[in-house]
Amino acid sequence: MIRTVEWHNGTVVMIDQRLLPTQEVYRVYRDYREVARGIKDMVIRGAPAIGVAAALGIALGVQRARGNPARSFEHICTTFAATRPTAINLFWAIERMRRRFAQLRQDAPADIRSGLLKEALAIHREDIAANRALGKHGATLIPAGAQILTHCNAGALATAGYGTALGVIRAAKEAGKHISVMATETRPFLQGARLTAWELKKEHIPATLITDSMAGHFMKIGDISCVVVGADRIAANGDVANKIGTYTHAVLAKRHGIPFFVAAPLSTVDLACAGGDAIPIESRAAREITHIGDRQLAPSGIGVANPAFDVTPHQLVTAIITERGIARAPFRTSLRRLVLGTRSAPRRHTVGAKT
Repeated sequence: MIRTVEWHNGTVVMIDQRLLPTQEVYRVYRDYREVARGIKDMVIRGAPAIGVAAALGIALGVQRARGNPARSFEHICTTFAATRPTAINLFWAIERMRRRFAQLRQDAPADIRSGLLKEALAIHREDIAANRALGKHGATLIPAGAQILTHCNAGALATAGYGTALGVIRAAKEAGKHISVMATETRPFLQGARLTAWELKKEHIPATLITDSMAGHFMKIGDISCVVVGADRIAANGDVANKIGTYTHAVLAKRHGIPFFVAAPLSTVDLACAGGDAIPIESRAAREITHIGDRQLAPSGIGVANPAFDVTPHQLVTAIITERGIARAPFRTSLRRLVLGTRSAPRRHTVGAKT
C-alpha cells in the first residue's frame, strides 16, 4: 500500500506529492512546524490525509516540547488550524486531539506524550479501516464493466491509505468487476494527471487521462457509467465541497442521467454546517495557474482567480458513500443518522473563511 503519511522512529514521514509522478521522495519531519508547512505547501493534500498529518504533527510537537507539554499544546493546535481552511478533517482531528489532551492534562508529562501519540496513531489506523469499509459499500454501486469518471485525487495519497473515491474503485476491482477509469487532469495543480494516474498505473487498473473540459463529451457519447469523487467537507444538507471543477462534472452528470457518487469518511461530514454556502473556500496563489513548474504560461500582470474548491449542491448528488453505509436523499436525515451512530456532532469551524 502507498505510504502517504506515517510515524517512524519519533518523526513524521510524508511522501512529497509535489514531485510525483517522476520522483518518489519521502520527507522526514522532526519539528511540528515543518509538518504544518508541509500541509500548507501541498507536500501532503487530501482532506483525510491532512487530518492524519495534523494529528501526527501535534503528537510530534508534544513529544519534542521542553518541560511540561501542557504549556505548548494549544499553540501547536492553533498552528495546524491555520494551514488549510476548507478540509473539515483537519479540524476534526485537532478537536479529537484536544479532547484526549483534556483527559490527560493532569497526568505526568510522559503520560501526556504517550497518550497523545497513541491517539494520533489510532486516527491513522482508523482512517485506513474507514476507507476499506466505505470502499466495500461503494463497490456495490459500481456495475460490472463500468467506466468511472473521477476528478482530482481521492486515493491512497489523499488519505492514510487505500483511498475514498479510489477506494471504491479498488474495492470494485477486488470484487472481480472489470472496471476502467477516466481521470481528469484537475487543473491547476494537476492532481489527476500527476497523482491519480500514478496510483491507477501502480494498481494495474485500466485508466485514461483526459482534460477537465473533455468530461462532457465523453458523457454525451456514452463512455461514462458513473462519477465517483471524494470530498473535503460535506454540509449537513448533503452539499459537497470538493476540488474546483467537481460542480461542473456534477451538472454534466445530471444532464446526461449519470449517477454522481461522493465517497468520504464520516470525519468529512460537518453537521454544524447547515449548507454549502457556509463552507469556507480556500483561495490559492496565482502562480499555480500562470505557471507549470518554472515555465510561465500566462502574460505577466494578468488578473487571476484561483479558488481551490467549489460546492456541489446536494440535489446533484446521487449518494454519499461512508464507512457506515450509503446515505441518500434526504441527506439531512441520512447523514445525521450515520454520523451520530459513531460520534457526536463536530463544532463548526470558520478558520480562514473566504480568503
